[in-house]
Amino acid sequence: MNDEPGVAPGIAYVQSEEGALRPLYADLHVHSDDTVGTNDATYNLTYGRDIAGLDVVGYTVNDFNITETNWDAAVKTIHELNEPGRFVCYPGTEWCGNSAAGGDRNVVFLRDGKPRFPFDEQGRSLRSFEWNETTAGAIRPGIWPVDRLYGAYTDDPEGHLLIPHVGGRRCILDWNHPELERLIEIGSAWGQFHWLYVEALARGHRVGASAASDEHQGRCGGGAPATGTFGARGGLTGVIADGFDRAGVGAALRARRTFATTGERSFAVLSQGKHFMGEVFDAELNQPLSYRLLGHAGWEEVQLFDGDRMVWRRDLHAEAGLSERSVRIRFGGARIKDRYRAAYWSGEVAVTGAALLDVRGIGFDHPEQSVWRTGLGTLGFRTATHGDVDGIELKLSDLRDARIVVAAKLHGYSKIGDPLQPPPHVHAPEVFLEACGSELIAKGSISVDLQGVELRLLLERVTDRPLPRDLSGEIPLPGLGLSHGREHPLFLTARQRDQSRIWTSPLFMTA
Repeated sequence: MNDEPGVAPGIAYVQSEEGALRPLYADLHVHSDDTVGTNDATYNLTYGRDIAGLDVVGYTVNDFNITETNWDAAVKTIHELNEPGRFVCYPGTEWCGNSAAGGDRNVVFLRDGKPRFPFDEQGRSLRSFEWNETTAGAIRPGIWPVDRLYGAYTDDPEGHLLIPHVGGRRCILDWNHPELERLIEIGSAWGQFHWLYVEALARGHRVGASAASDEHQGRCGGGAPATGTFGARGGLTGVIADGFDRAGVGAALRARRTFATTGERSFAVLSQGKHFMGEVFDAELNQPLSYRLLGHAGWEEVQLFDGDRMVWRRDLHAEAGLSERSVRIRFGGARIKDRYRAAYWSGEVAVTGAALLDVRGIGFDHPEQSVWRTGLGTLGFRTATHGDVDGIELKLSDLRDARIVVAAKLHGYSKIGDPLQPPPHVHAPEVFLEACGSELIAKGSISVDLQGVELRLLLERVTDRPLPRDLSGEIPLPGLGLSHGREHPLFLTARQRDQSRIWTSPLFMTA
């Protein structure tokens, strides 16, 4: 679809670009009924290939739970489905040590042939521990903590890829193996973990961007939110590979030639001259960074981070021209970093001094997350955020004389007790935001930061005009405040109007 000046809006066309990069879309974290998922391995993998339209799938099993018989059968199926040029499929495991021992790490076996699991060449177990129908109730310890997992594969780093992530057990970044851990998972059905990415880079870990579904219900390639603690849409990893086979994709993954999306087939690249995201190099300060973004809903914000520090930003709402009538309320973040992290928001919005002409929810993941009218100028809302962002767009008759009041309650996950009476978020059980239109016009936005993980309530002006779906530009290095003589992990993250998001792998540059 095209929205460019001089071309009829809504007309579809194909743009041919000489030497354009073609991303492969991967979901490297998929479960089946071999362990704690539903549907068998064949169903899950062919769903990814034929229904989700994925190029690459990594089958992962909880290492403690898979039997040797089921593992051998699954690996045979994976090798049969792997088809260079059409569908790349890898076997893998999820090392399930608790956070005190390092936390979740996926192991992706990149080579052909029999993977080194569940035993090594000396017959030693490579599981975190063992607990399945063959153990008769006894828990058998395996390789523990995670540095022993590193030791199992460190002799062949090119044949393996370890991906720390936040799942049932949050990974702890005190542990890091630079040759094995080349990517980090910053989005899945468990939530969005921008905070994990910036913490890893701030610690000096050279990791690239990855996202996956962590799908337990047979719907890899994103995965719709389900019940309980799986409350966000799963993600995808974009891979810029030289070859569409195991070797080519594996080399690109280990080279960090990747970007991470929240499940959409969006696209993002960051480079400086001949240097591409994922590379480690000495930078020429007189040469700018180049970026390109392709999306579906219009890009509203682009940010450049140096580790955990934002050093550059582009506001596409302001560039398009802020509306005199349209505003947006946004809810985002999580209560905690571990399991049961969701922030459950509910409350009311009241508008006085102007007519409330239209209301639209954005970023909601399923029908139970919604906004509805309760009166001429009043709304009720209910949603949950797991590190992602949801919102409500309001169109008023006039903003200047309006007064907007947002009163919200915050609750946590109800594991025990009455689910209709969930426990309040102890650090911020209630949040209240009130603003007049003239103040909002002057400031552009008003926010309340809450105790939690990127937990925030925001009221802001937006544009009424279309936002660009194809966005590119250059960022001069002078002015970014980069220190000389030290490495800077520079990555781009961007958000679309529907609150979908994308992250590039960093350029690890020394000025």
